Amino acid sequence: MDIGKLPADLLGKLLNTANTTDPRVLLGPRVGADAAVIDMGDTVLVAKSDPVTFAAERIGWYTVQVNANDIACLGATPKWFLATVLLPEGAEPELAEEIFNQITEACDGLGVALVGGHTEITYGLTRAIVSGHMLGEAKKSDVVWPGGALPGDVLLLTSGIAIEGTALLAREAADALRAGGMSDAEIDAAAALLESPSISVVRAAQIACSAGGIHAMHDPTEGGLATGLAELASAASVGVELDADAIHVFPETRAVCTALQLEPLGLLASGALLMAVEPGGVANVQASLDQEGIDSHLIGKVTEATAGLKLAFSSGLSPLPIFPRDELARYMSQPN
Repeated sequence: MDIGKLPADLLGKLLNTANTTDPRVLLGPRVGADAAVIDMGDTVLVAKSDPVTFAAERIGWYTVQVNANDIACLGATPKWFLATVLLPEGAEPELAEEIFNQITEACDGLGVALVGGHTEITYGLTRAIVSGHMLGEAKKSDVVWPGGALPGDVLLLTSGIAIEGTALLAREAADALRAGGMSDAEIDAAAALLESPSISVVRAAQIACSAGGIHAMHDPTEGGLATGLAELASAASVGVELDADAIHVFPETRAVCTALQLEPLGLLASGALLMAVEPGGVANVQASLDQEGIDSHLIGKVTEATAGLKLAFSSGLSPLPIFPRDELARYMSQPN
């Protein structure tokens, strides 16, 4: 198999074999659900696990952010973090110290407690891998279920697409970007997207939930916005119609994708919060986000399942592009 996520059909087949009979598991493993929800009485525990395997620079910081994002997308507050850090043979102690400092920096910034994990030197690795495990909590009434999108809902997206993919490629493939025509200044600007607007959607999710009217939230990651929309639709058994002209793509992202011949819609997209919002709540959600300096864009609507997944142009509707794997994974797997 190619690098990247397992194909959705294979993943679904495997998850269907998980016999989750504990009645306290309110949301278990399934395609389109990025975290588990466990009944703890008056509150719920939300649990998430996700590794970072493509990045080398700031890998510890990355891992905390992507795990916290999925907790926040269920309406919960990230609280406790565990990290499994696998280092290659011959790694210097400074690498372990650097990754640990990145993890603690990110946890401190989010108000999350680092409560455990595991670190080792691992046979056969050529680079560090960090797998994160984030726990959060929420009141039962505050949970935003992944299958909550309804036909007629408006699709909102914060910031712009492919922030993470753009920043990661600027940091990991600078020579290829120069060969593709980008200047050092342009590469530096693309790398800076990691910090501003940032790949975190935790604050945006909290603001949106406080504003009300949120039926579903999703953090588009591997496979980009196109895959994120397909996952949101699959979880709720609905269709979506994406307005091609409404998608905000940063100039840095366009430059990176042009240089490497990638498609922004399929590129790793942490940093953009995808929301299905009831029509009457859209203005309040956008105003609340705007007050905190967070841009948001109306990018489409939720439709009936029979309408399928569509991309709307001025000339008409086309099928939403499907990306079997993330554009970053496709690029990284190409022979040098």
